[in-house]
Amino acid sequence: MRAEAQAHVDSINESLALVRRFLDWDRALQRLDELNARVEDPTLWNDAKAAQAVMRERRRLDEAIAATRAIEHELNDTVELIELAEAEGDAAMADEGVADLARLAARANDDKVKALLAGEADGNDTYVEVNAGAGGTESQDWAGMLQRMYTRWAERRGLKVELIDQHSGEQAGIKSATLLLKGENAYGYAKTESGVHRLVRISPYDSAARRHTSFASVWVYPVIDDNIEVDINESDLRIDTYRASGAGGQHINTTDSAVRITHLPTGIVVQCQNQRSQHKNKAEAYNQLRARLYERELSIREAAANAENATKTDIGWGHQIRSYVLQPYQLVKDLRTGVTSTAPGDVLDGALDPFMAAALSQRVTGERVDVEDVD
Repeated sequence: MRAEAQAHVDSINESLALVRRFLDWDRALQRLDELNARVEDPTLWNDAKAAQAVMRERRRLDEAIAATRAIEHELNDTVELIELAEAEGDAAMADEGVADLARLAARANDDKVKALLAGEADGNDTYVEVNAGAGGTESQDWAGMLQRMYTRWAERRGLKVELIDQHSGEQAGIKSATLLLKGENAYGYAKTESGVHRLVRISPYDSAARRHTSFASVWVYPVIDDNIEVDINESDLRIDTYRASGAGGQHINTTDSAVRITHLPTGIVVQCQNQRSQHKNKAEAYNQLRARLYERELSIREAAANAENATKTDIGWGHQIRSYVLQPYQLVKDLRTGVTSTAPGDVLDGALDPFMAAALSQRVTGERVDVEDVD
């Protein structure tokens, strides 16, 4: 079989193997049988919350198993077709088979990513928080570019974007901003973006046209619903109000409607100023705090399992997860997975899916790639 076809076959088999490993295939088949039996039990719906959890797990497993089996079947059929075509010297049929393999490889990769989104909160909406590093206008402009990048990525996926909080830079960009992304698997996809992001470019703010390096951090944490309990003691909170900044009309700029909540035991600080009502801002900030505490617990669990925790680090050298070089050449490089793109304009316009898919796969395999940063 020609090299191009074999490359597609290898890619498909790699995706299938990862899904089987992630699902723990034999255990998943057994679990699906157990769930199907429970669905047949008429007493299941006596507890509506438990029944919904069973149905969600059953649907996820059923879809992942069915998709894997369907791809395996199509792969075998297509390989047989290509081998037959090559044996008979039918180049047109062989070309058609290779094209089918290419489409199947793309589908297998999509199904792989969907199967990997099985974490406790992966299906939830998500907050994306962007903070500028040291460096004044340069870093603030970079943080603003990242805010736009995640907004464009969300729009590409059909997610709804809400601006929860924003503090503008003195000359350009932002000091910080919090976005709320609403839609299916928003947290599952975006969670791999937490970390420090580094930009290298010729500064538009430098009259000498020198190259500058800027840093900004991204922190992603899930919106949690009433099914997830997070205990917060009111005595552990410090609640401050302040005057909201930015557009919003006379009322929002002349009253202390913005709210900042500090969780004293952990030092977590959340704030909201997008609503005119102080009461509504307080409610939204409280939801953010619950989400941050929940994400913190998830990070602690993952750290215990993986003996590391890179959720949040210093915003500077040695901590970046991805570098974006705009001059003198064009390259975006993920320093965890080695995935690269020579079209940073596309990446900054929201083309993030390849980076997210690779990072999700790495969480399953646990394999670390020795990646050298770019200058």
